[in-house]
Amino acid sequence: MLTQTDIKIKQDFVQQYKNGYPLLSREIFTNFSKEIKEGTILKLFDGKDNCIAKGYYGLQNKGFGWVLSYKKDEEIDIDFFSHKIKTALECRKDFFADIKTTAFRVFNGEGDGVGGVTIDYFDGFYLFTWYSLGIYELKDEILEAFKRSVDYKGIYQKKRFDGKGKYLDDKDDFLFGQKAPEPLIIKENDVKFAIYLDDGAMVGLFLDQREVRKTIRDKYTKDKTLLNTFSYTGAFSVFGAVGGAKKTTSVDLAKRSISKTSEHFSINNIDPKEQNIIVEDVFNYFKYAVRKKMLFDMVVVDPPSFARSKKHTFSANKDYVKLLKEVIQITNRGGVIVASTNSANFSMMRFHDFISTAFKELKGKYQVLESFSLPKDFKVLKQFPEGNYLKVVFVKKIR
Repeated sequence: MLTQTDIKIKQDFVQQYKNGYPLLSREIFTNFSKEIKEGTILKLFDGKDNCIAKGYYGLQNKGFGWVLSYKKDEEIDIDFFSHKIKTALECRKDFFADIKTTAFRVFNGEGDGVGGVTIDYFDGFYLFTWYSLGIYELKDEILEAFKRSVDYKGIYQKKRFDGKGKYLDDKDDFLFGQKAPEPLIIKENDVKFAIYLDDGAMVGLFLDQREVRKTIRDKYTKDKTLLNTFSYTGAFSVFGAVGGAKKTTSVDLAKRSISKTSEHFSINNIDPKEQNIIVEDVFNYFKYAVRKKMLFDMVVVDPPSFARSKKHTFSANKDYVKLLKEVIQITNRGGVIVASTNSANFSMMRFHDFISTAFKELKGKYQVLESFSLPKDFKVLKQFPEGNYLKVVFVKKIR
């Protein structure tokens, strides 16, 4: 039986929760006690002692916890989570039938009714990512619900709740079933990637960029040069090469990007020695490229929302315009910039303003070719549009 407590919320916030808003924050409560432990089920009452929702207390960078149900009599138990999981899987049934893609998201936190946890599918194996101690305290019920609802090869987990949203390393992320091979080879639109489910904070591929990678391959890279910055394991570069790029250049600060990117090229029968894979601070590389008057037909720029190296600190909210100005200078006239951000702190409209400002300050001209946000498997709740964090814009440089 999960621990529960009653708690009142301020009248100013009652209506937004009646309308289905899911995120809890400290400011909404009138009587929150320091004695309440993370993982506690919170029954939210208005000023007239009407129960308007049930949620849980769990600190993460987005807030104080999440609403789970707007039905006052609904129990938060194994059956509750089982229903949420089955509903989410039903929404993804077309993905399971697609033999060209064997990795996608099956449960997207608040979008599927349980904020703070995501579940990704990798060719029969499932990966849970917990974003707060609060949701992790509910893991026994959630995992039991999952095991009752899903056929699986194996189940893994990642923890990202040390108080700063960083990875909490347990040294062993395997939970149940059989262990996955290392690497586990999955497909995304018939392109192969090597996935490591038990090797640190991330597995080697950001699933939310699937449609962007396919578009790069299918429409933009044949006989073109491609620069992939903040390249991680080189996924954009691999799709570019498969699409017929004349040459790809991948730049990332992490030393392991060489081995990981090379592996992804190799398993797709592309010789990594024929591509450029560079370990360098991206901001230093931009300066080098400008100094050497290097130009590329396509530049992919997908920085983290916040990054710090020895000499540079980057915040998407403050520094994206400056970053784009450097990108514009090394893009051929008629070339395409793929500007991307996963920052939830600003809208797509403001992101377009960043692009406009960068070109205006350089006295340049551009054309927006197409835009992307989260794909279908990353379900977003209409009452929580900030959950649709991904913003990608394909921009043609006219001059």
